[in-house]
Amino acid sequence: MTSPFELSQKSRSLKPSATVAVTSRALELRRQGVDVISMSVGEPDFDTPPHIKQAAVEAIESGKTKYTAVNGIPELREAISAKFSRENGLDYAPDAVTVTSGGKQAIFNAFFALLNPGDEVLIPAPYWVSYPEMVGLTGAVPVEVPTTPQSGFMLDVELLASKITPRTRMIVLNSPGNPTGAVFTPDILRGVAELAQQHGLMIVTDEIYEHLVYDAEQVSIGQFAPEHTLTINGASKAYAMTGWRIGYAGGPRHVIAAMNALQSQSTSNASSVSQYAALAALVQHGATNQFVDMARSAYRQRRDVIVRGLNDLGLPTPTPHGAFYVMANTQRIHENELEAARIILDEAKVAVVPGTDFAAPGQVRLSYATSMENIQEVLRRLGRVIG
Repeated sequence: MTSPFELSQKSRSLKPSATVAVTSRALELRRQGVDVISMSVGEPDFDTPPHIKQAAVEAIESGKTKYTAVNGIPELREAISAKFSRENGLDYAPDAVTVTSGGKQAIFNAFFALLNPGDEVLIPAPYWVSYPEMVGLTGAVPVEVPTTPQSGFMLDVELLASKITPRTRMIVLNSPGNPTGAVFTPDILRGVAELAQQHGLMIVTDEIYEHLVYDAEQVSIGQFAPEHTLTINGASKAYAMTGWRIGYAGGPRHVIAAMNALQSQSTSNASSVSQYAALAALVQHGATNQFVDMARSAYRQRRDVIVRGLNDLGLPTPTPHGAFYVMANTQRIHENELEAARIILDEAKVAVVPGTDFAAPGQVRLSYATSMENIQEVLRRLGRVIG
């Protein structure tokens, strides 16, 4: 039956994902009992550390299951403030910090707190698929700033500067990045900070992968332009807490206050139990650091194997210096990345993410947040397809 009610213009403006067909096909094959190896999932394959889970159990048993302040429990905001100072060299007092239901909500709140219709937002590409869609929902305009595999997807500050117009309002950074794994150098970040200061721009920096860095130096751009920077982070990636949905942000107080007001009229507080779990992750340094070191070492070993293997197969793949993704050029399989992903799924029984929604034509993303055995099997299967 046809509904008499039309969808809103904003909901209709959201682009359908180009990866839906591949994902649906992978699920159908699995339902048929086909052994499909997924290299598409953007979350750690490790379980949440025991001390974090235990903190959640204790919170439940002690009745900490009620509403909290919209911006998070004071103890967690104090711990986040201390973490920003200790690990990032950033001076965000607890009242300049807010806790959200995942890093994605922090970004969403930030865009709606800062952007007006017609504003332009500079986003290095390839990018995480949600950035331009969120920007578009505010009525602002996403502007791509291309990077290249040949440079390791490093941001060209001069190219970034050339994209600035009188309408430019914001620069979005993601370093270490999804989908590329690129870690922008301190010199690049200084250059971006200088542009923001010169042109009165806001920087929203997503640093959710900050602890997963290899062969590179991770620096928070907020050190160089604190008054122009909103720093987004969360518990999902480093602490294997994707399902717990805890993100956070630190920045200028008036921006944080606007984000809190938006959150008070949407979701209200993040899960109380998850907040106490995240608190344990941030204050029990010894146990948490031991877990992070273990995970980072495993990811680095997997990265080395998959990058070498893909390049040996004739699928050019830059070595990423962060996160747990690689971007492989699949034009040897098919010049169109969607068709290449379909062939890889149908013939190799491996699920990958085509670069279409990342603004990465001719490439696919593979996540190495999976076992070494899976990675080696994926390389064998791809080898049989390529011949």
